[in-house]
Amino acid sequence: MIHKIWEERETVKKVKCIHTDATKYIVNRVLTAGQLYDVKNETEEFYFIIDNSGKIGGYYKDYFQDA
Repeated sequence: MIHKIWEERETVKKVKCIHTDATKYIVNRVLTAGQLYDVKNETEEFYFIIDNSGKIGGYYKDYFQDA
């Protein structure tokens, strides 16, 4: 049930969005290239961040680089 309190959790690290060129999903509505985002949780394949909508979203790591 960790997903219910992600917004209140401590930030793990910050990442910078380097592109929004998605092949399968539309991400340019919720991510902005060049902007820093707070990582609330991380898996091998995804970062869970607070995106431009103000909610937690899971995105592939290839959209980001460590800040």
